[in-house]
Amino acid sequence: MIGFISTRVIRWTARILSALIILIGLPFYFGYGSPLPFADPAYSTLDNLWLIIFPLMFIGLGLGWRYEKLGAVLVLMPLSIGFAAGMITEGEIPVFMGVPFLAGLLYGISEFTRPHAKG
Repeated sequence: MIGFISTRVIRWTARILSALIILIGLPFYFGYGSPLPFADPAYSTLDNLWLIIFPLMFIGLGLGWRYEKLGAVLVLMPLSIGFAAGMITEGEIPVFMGVPFLAGLLYGISEFTRPHAKG
């Protein structure tokens, strides 16, 4: 399937998706309460974990514009930890975090399917 879709299309889809996530997600993140990734005793452990994951995700989505591999790692790794913690503590995965996960996957796919110059 990836052979039919251009790497450029995958890359630009990831970039546009990332820009939308940043533009829509940052106001919600800053409006959540404490925008700093410090533990707040008023929140649950899972909420505090997500407050640490969100900045890494936003940074990864932004860096993915230029550095796809780094962006993919900074998006996929924290979100995977959040998904695992959500499954362990509450028995469910937050579905809305699937969109940034998709953007991270597209960054990774675009990086690893792009032809690289042999040096």
